[in-house]
Amino acid sequence: MRKIERITPPDTPRTLTRVAAYARISVETERTPTSLSTQVSYYSKLIQSTPGWDYAGVYADSGISGTTANRPQFQAMLQAARTGELDLILTKSISRFARNTVDTLQTVRELKAVGVEVRFEKENLHTFDPKCE
Repeated sequence: MRKIERITPPDTPRTLTRVAAYARISVETERTPTSLSTQVSYYSKLIQSTPGWDYAGVYADSGISGTTANRPQFQAMLQAARTGELDLILTKSISRFARNTVDTLQTVRELKAVGVEVRFEKENLHTFDPKCE
């Protein structure tokens, strides 16, 4: 009797970087809903139009201060990063990400430990850059 050997294709490395963005406004006014929708629209278009990037969504909290980590969309984004669903997070500035320096550093270090880079556009900081710390 002949034996059949199953040949499986080798694992191919993922070629697309899974990118999400985080947007936040702390105070809701007549003007701020437009501000948040502008941020969401900007990041959605940027991610979807960048070759090599796979759109993983925009997480957005409205009317919640950055002084607390208890922000539903922020926590959802962190959970997605912890479970390996994200490779890169974009955000407008450090102050949109968090208002507390210690919290920012702890979160960025945690994300870096699980292989997720954070890019702060305004400050031109990329957490995988050795000079960033």
